[in-house]
Amino acid sequence: MDSSSDGAEGVEKGSLTSPNEIQSPAMDRNPSPPPETADGEEDDDLDAIGDTVYSKHWLFSTLTRLIHMVTEHSEQDTEGQMQLPEDDEEDLCKVWDMAMDKDVAGFLQEFKASDILLGVIAKSHCPRLTEICVGILGNIACFPDTCLTLSQNEDLGAVLLLLLGDTDPQTLLETSRLLLTCVSQKDVCSLWLQRIRQQPVQSSLCFIMCSSTNTDLLEKVGELVDKLFDLDEELMKSWITAQPTEEEDDGESHLDVASCLVEAAKQLRRESLNGLEIYLHALQLLTTIDEGIQVFAATDGPGKTIWDFVSEVVCEDLCQPNDLPVILQEQKSILVQAFSVLQALYSCQDQWKGKSDASLPLIATILRVLQYHTECRDDGTDTEDRTDDQLQTLLEITAEFLADICKQISKDSVAELVKKGFLTEKTCVTAACSLLPTFRTSFQHLQLMLAETDPQLADVLRKQFPD
Repeated sequence: MDSSSDGAEGVEKGSLTSPNEIQSPAMDRNPSPPPETADGEEDDDLDAIGDTVYSKHWLFSTLTRLIHMVTEHSEQDTEGQMQLPEDDEEDLCKVWDMAMDKDVAGFLQEFKASDILLGVIAKSHCPRLTEICVGILGNIACFPDTCLTLSQNEDLGAVLLLLLGDTDPQTLLETSRLLLTCVSQKDVCSLWLQRIRQQPVQSSLCFIMCSSTNTDLLEKVGELVDKLFDLDEELMKSWITAQPTEEEDDGESHLDVASCLVEAAKQLRRESLNGLEIYLHALQLLTTIDEGIQVFAATDGPGKTIWDFVSEVVCEDLCQPNDLPVILQEQKSILVQAFSVLQALYSCQDQWKGKSDASLPLIATILRVLQYHTECRDDGTDTEDRTDDQLQTLLEITAEFLADICKQISKDSVAELVKKGFLTEKTCVTAACSLLPTFRTSFQHLQLMLAETDPQLADVLRKQFPD
């Protein structure tokens, strides 16, 4: 879509769309400047913030200078982009770093710094300044008490959600980080979820996922979407079932959330294994609800695209033939997500292209994962693996997926697996150990297909696993 391409370019160039649109109803005047001390000087002990060496007076003066700077620019030139002086940027970055300290965060909150920063954001014509202000708020929000106070500011909540429609990638990154921090804290997550349900942020997040090439931003937005889905199933249902419209009021075409998740995952595939795993988990969450499966099963839905992409990742990027078996420890987490998605989508293939087997490379990878674990177990390197819950989850999912495939695998597919060396005596035994005794029907069907294509292998199974 042309509009998406233009938007993607805008996101990467890093300019605010319309700072005047981000106006808080309570910000029709500048916030009051910090109060001056009675005598203009303070004792060093009294000037220190909590147990830190940070100066209250310095912080006062820095924020006061910030208010004056933004006000002056607003009065002089309401359209032109503001340039942040180097010295001021350096001082504000110091405040950003200082806010990571609990005492400083508490002091800033008592000092009503969130109102000051909100006023600056509302009037800002400088992407870097907006980024820093949101970053300071993000650090303040890292502590439960200050996060609670900050979250109760309705005007700030509304402005932060509006900022998801910004085009500056660094501002979007800090906004996403702040929102993720808030929804991750149990005392305020319900408040933020309510706001997100009421304010249409889905289109903004989808636009970022399908158009940005900024790795850090895509990772953080993926974390935010994944967290929202994990916390609120009803929100997830509403997003997956939202009908795409031809064109929104602003001329943007609306994409469905699943397709946008895949686009972001494709972008991160070569850049960030951690980011790819985040998006696979979000897709896996969508497969846990009936609404998600129905969307994926539709002939014109995103299911086949997701199946093809995740299959390609599994077959080409993970657990390769030349890898050492211990690679399972490194890749177990992302393999859990990938196999969970593929297993959930396996039955949907009938709607996309008629009844068919899984691809041979995919079956080969499944067998390789099981075989690698067997080799680790046999050479004694899996001492810790036996208590590794994530690895055990991977083995369970892999065995279930193999059982689903073997239950209906065709004679031709089995013959090709043998011909290509994917099904050998060793992997046949490994497969049988994984299928028995839980998936006996699948084992029996595999054995029957082997009997018709390679009687020798079938005889090996018959001897080692008699009825």
